[in-house]
Amino acid sequence: MRIDLHTHSTASDGTDIPAELVRRAHAAGLDVIALTDHDTTRGHAAAIEALPQGLTLVTGAELSCRTDGTSMHMLAYLFDATEPALLAERELVRDDRVPRAKGMVAKLNALGVPVTWEQVARIAGDGSVGRPHIATALVELGVVPTVSDAFTEQWLADGGRAFVEKHETDPFEAIRLIKGAGGVAVFAHPAAVKRGRTVPESAIAAMAEAGLDGIEVDHMDHDPDTRARLRGLAKDLGLLVTGSSDYHGSRKTVALGEFTTDPEVYGEITRRATGAFPVPGAGGV
Repeated sequence: MRIDLHTHSTASDGTDIPAELVRRAHAAGLDVIALTDHDTTRGHAAAIEALPQGLTLVTGAELSCRTDGTSMHMLAYLFDATEPALLAERELVRDDRVPRAKGMVAKLNALGVPVTWEQVARIAGDGSVGRPHIATALVELGVVPTVSDAFTEQWLADGGRAFVEKHETDPFEAIRLIKGAGGVAVFAHPAAVKRGRTVPESAIAAMAEAGLDGIEVDHMDHDPDTRARLRGLAKDLGLLVTGSSDYHGSRKTVALGEFTTDPEVYGEITRRATGAFPVPGAGGV
């Protein structure tokens, strides 16, 4: 089995609509794909409707979190999307995205960059607006050559010249909410130093004590030495190890299935989840 547990669609900051995403996943030879858009589940219904036979969908979301001034992301799998407490927190985070993005546009304008809110809104479309959409605008304007090049201290990285904070969930609260909704919690790309500051291993240990299920180890932002170190940490803490592409369509160079999760780990995730079940493809539309 080939299992990719971290992807994004146009419901957040990917470039593929959910239906196209699952079709591409099937064409790439995947058996299981998780749709984990940022702080939203709006893409799930369309993905399920188009799900090809032979491909299974794991419903999920990537929650924006912050601890001790450091941003981080928590992958939530197979939770009850209607559970009130987690739903309310997702909406709170999502609703803060627009004023935050407008604040970053204003900072960029002050730096002499002629980006407009209308341009960013066009790029975001119906998705939850975020920094990748602003980064895409900077690429369109020729300010940076790629989206990744916008995530530096010069521009949009945490603490960067155009960075603006938004409401983000405390990770311990996120774990509590995910578990309360019957889901499984996995810390996404915990050592992605290119994105800015990362949380210390002591914090990951504390999260493990609080119910964290796993950490995403096999990821494009982790080099081989980092992956080896994280595997050792996961073993010491009794955490599951996942791998995934963090696919964003044409917004990033990584391909679907470039990194994958062991089938035994996937089985354990589905065993632990009580909020929802994986959805087998019925042929799509």
